Amino acid sequence: MTTPPPQGPYGAPQGPYGTPGPQQNPQNPYAQQPVPGQPPYGYPQGPPAFGHPQGPPPFGFPQGPPPPRKNRTGLIVGIAVGALAAAGCLAFGVSRLVDAGVSAADGDFPAAEYRLTVPKKLLDEEYTLSEDSSSTAGKDIEETYDPSIRDAEAVVTQYTSSAGGTLVISGLWGRIKGPEFTRDKILEGAAKTDGMTVAVPAREFTPDGYGITVSCQVVRSKEGVLTSTIPMCAWGDDNTASFVAVVTPETALQDPDKVDLAKAALDTARVRSESRKPIGATEAG
Repeated sequence: MTTPPPQGPYGAPQGPYGTPGPQQNPQNPYAQQPVPGQPPYGYPQGPPAFGHPQGPPPFGFPQGPPPPRKNRTGLIVGIAVGALAAAGCLAFGVSRLVDAGVSAADGDFPAAEYRLTVPKKLLDEEYTLSEDSSSTAGKDIEETYDPSIRDAEAVVTQYTSSAGGTLVISGLWGRIKGPEFTRDKILEGAAKTDGMTVAVPAREFTPDGYGITVSCQVVRSKEGVLTSTIPMCAWGDDNTASFVAVVTPETALQDPDKVDLAKAALDTARVRSESRKPIGATEAG
């Protein structure tokens, strides 16, 4: 005669430690069967992963979804911005007016009348200042010997927009003997950055109403398997010269031949107008 299992306080089969046990198979009273609606051992039952039974998550921590993959466009924009940061400093490393056969005598330098400022916002407040490296990275520009420039003060900044764009400026102010020569050498130097090649050669633009000629080119910057498109421009006058590049998610992915260099030149002329101020004038915030 088979002895029935001990009963719990409410007639349920008694498990160890006084807790209700699992249902028993009447054919084999010691073979445990899962209670309907409950997974065995109290762990949630899920579909098997790679053909193996699924057990509890390790160390009791819930398993969440895998981390999101980095956005490819964001990576490409990042490559462009990183390349521009390096290009800005190299831009002033090749400017040698003596190479052009022009005298560098002190008497030939223009008077100091204008300077470059660092506004909090640029391009009609679309871009907001995010980094000012003038006192650090700018030292490389100031300490680079160039017989065509006297009393150089550097401005190295980055601005960002709510739409994901980045505006990079690397310039100087002082007394510049050959502004057009300096402007062209800025672009030539910037294109010497590692991994960067000129895709569209420099062209000159004179945006209406700004009284300055701007030179612009398109380069391609490659890092690993990713390549970004970068329009870059430069201007030069008697007191200021600067490299300017605006990178957006759209332009970074664009075919170089389809980049609107006239717009890039206009943006550069606007940057000059908003940041170039008479020496002694109060800097706008």
